[in-house]
Amino acid sequence: MASDMNDYFNKKKSENSEFGKRPSGENGGGNSGGNGPKMPNIEVNFGGGKAGIFYFLIAIVAMLVFVKPFTIIQEGERGILSTNGKYQDQALLPGLHFIIPVIQKVYVVDTKVRIINYASKVEASGGNAAGINVKPSITVLDKRGLPVSIELTVQYRLNAQFAAQTISNWGFSWEDKIINPVVRDVVRNVVGKYDAESLPQMRNTIAVSIETGVRESVASLQNAPAELQSVQLREIVLPQKVKDQIERVQIAKQEVQKAEQEVERAKQEALKLAAEAEGTAQKARIEAQGIADAITIDADAKSKANYLIAKSLTPELLQLEQLKVQGQFNDALRTNKDAKIFLTPGGSTPNIWVDMKDAKQRTTAQ
Repeated sequence: MASDMNDYFNKKKSENSEFGKRPSGENGGGNSGGNGPKMPNIEVNFGGGKAGIFYFLIAIVAMLVFVKPFTIIQEGERGILSTNGKYQDQALLPGLHFIIPVIQKVYVVDTKVRIINYASKVEASGGNAAGINVKPSITVLDKRGLPVSIELTVQYRLNAQFAAQTISNWGFSWEDKIINPVVRDVVRNVVGKYDAESLPQMRNTIAVSIETGVRESVASLQNAPAELQSVQLREIVLPQKVKDQIERVQIAKQEVQKAEQEVERAKQEALKLAAEAEGTAQKARIEAQGIADAITIDADAKSKANYLIAKSLTPELLQLEQLKVQGQFNDALRTNKDAKIFLTPGGSTPNIWVDMKDAKQRTTAQ
């Protein structure tokens, strides 16, 4: 322990003696005698050349991070370069771009598709999301001055080609100065031409007119600041009294249609019964006509037959037939000798056979 204490004091004594050994011109306070206190000679050493380079690179990186002489533009964005407050005409494309700190500044603008929802219940829509802006529905007066609410969805994007000119002319709130006023103005002009009752029936026509009007109005602006994607008409909210009136009209129309259908059904039923009756009568007429035609044909046939028979009867033929009948009677007399025969000369009347055994039995032969 004693040796350690001696080493400590010897070391302190050696350091004090080295501190006093300095040239006479290096002492402070203008003491030229060299007897005053001497300042130590400080040497800075970074630990060699490699360590110095390492510390230098760290300093450069820290300066770049602090000053940030570059910017990175993401896909779906454009950069507006401002030099001393003046915008450059050509927007910066996605990628890495170097700028002059303090003098130049880059403003990043979004060129992706954006949406404005005009809704009656803004609170129920869930608030604003990235690229989605929710605004109150557009209240319009119809042709008679009744208030009507129109709900729309408008999809649009910043024209990347003229992004710098748009920001320079309209500012960063360009969509509130271009899209929103144009949409409201076009909707009021289109819907104001119709009565509230006719709006539901004219929905498709109104939707096309609104989209066409908004598209033409935006495209007509200088440098075409925005590209309109679509305008979708979601809902036409009518006043309650107009809804009640439309409902009453619809009910009346349904009743009229129902009555017309009943009349048409009865008319069809009557036509069906009439057709059936006509068919039955026609069938009876056809059957009667067929029977009459059959009788007529049969009578004509008999008449022609009788005519032919009568025409074919000659005195010789009649005499021959008389002889045939006489022969038949003669054959009969051989069997029944009690029979009597009455002959009519010339065959004008039938020959009568009378059986005398049975006075009630008679036979007539031609």
